[in-house]
Amino acid sequence: MPPDPHIEVLGGAERILIVDDEPYICEILSRWLVDEGYVCDQVEDAQGALCTLAAGDFELMISDIRMPGRSGLELLDETRREYPELAVIMLTAVDDRQTAIRTLAAGAYGYVIKPFDRNELVISVVNALERRRLTILSADYQHQLEEEVRQRTEQLRRREEEIALRLVSATEHRDAETGAHIRRIGQYSEILAAARGWSPRDAEDMRLAAPMHDVGKIGIPDHILLKPGPLTSEEFSVIESHTTMGGEILNDSHVPLLQLACEIALTHHERWDGAGYPRGLASHQIPEAGRIVAVADVYDALVHSRIYRPALPEEQALHLMSEARGRHFDPDVFDTFLEVLPEFRQVRRHLDNEPVTEEGLRQEA
Repeated sequence: MPPDPHIEVLGGAERILIVDDEPYICEILSRWLVDEGYVCDQVEDAQGALCTLAAGDFELMISDIRMPGRSGLELLDETRREYPELAVIMLTAVDDRQTAIRTLAAGAYGYVIKPFDRNELVISVVNALERRRLTILSADYQHQLEEEVRQRTEQLRRREEEIALRLVSATEHRDAETGAHIRRIGQYSEILAAARGWSPRDAEDMRLAAPMHDVGKIGIPDHILLKPGPLTSEEFSVIESHTTMGGEILNDSHVPLLQLACEIALTHHERWDGAGYPRGLASHQIPEAGRIVAVADVYDALVHSRIYRPALPEEQALHLMSEARGRHFDPDVFDTFLEVLPEFRQVRRHLDNEPVTEEGLRQEA
């Protein structure tokens, strides 16, 4: 039967794989489709189809349903998994509604019943290839949109980071040791948050937000903040006010990163037993972010020198902190801190430019 001249064939060099255990069916279909400008390969079973698909690129597969060995439905399932962009048309000699529903639900682009009409087959092929083309275009467009969203999100992220870094830099200008301290706190807090089960994105937020925990200290007078000796009770009250001042600086922001930083600034000096400041929160009243930074802050303060005292050996610092487990520190957060302590040491060595010693490596093991 000659092709219907009214059928507009969109095919060009598309490759079609014909799968049927009856050779004369393959020959007929191949001849019709080659006449329409397609390139056709023929195989007799599912295994041959899989080998042929693995060896070359095809846009469309036309497969019989009932074949020796694996059925066309099994072939359809496997090709949909392995070659999701491959269009598939199923052939059958049985006009069965349930089979048709099954093939279409499994991802077939068409369903043709034997004996088939040439025009019907060509129309099915054209429709399947066009649907495939539109599906690929849609997927490409979706990917483009996702990439644009990713880029815009990354731009917003960089802006948030810039805001955080500028706020942190204000604290660094007050005291060089404070500057080093806040950089370590950010990395400690990220490690601890990740170990507590925070998502990678949320843990990264901790790395950026935790360094702002002492941003309120920009409002503390130098003669108190940098005092080398013990503080009077009045001076200590002024120092305590850095938590509320930090909260005021960071408050009322719609930026999630600054909201987290505000929470940390207000709560990193609260204690598990309720004896902390500024609000005397206890236990799980204290946000986990504040409980995490409390551990990181005290550890770093103890193992580094301050203007009012020298650094403590880590063993002594850990002993003091262990005694405060369940009083100053959330016991679960503290136990997690001990688990990731080797990572804290790596941060210290990197940021303090400390040499790696044999003893240090033994402690990391």
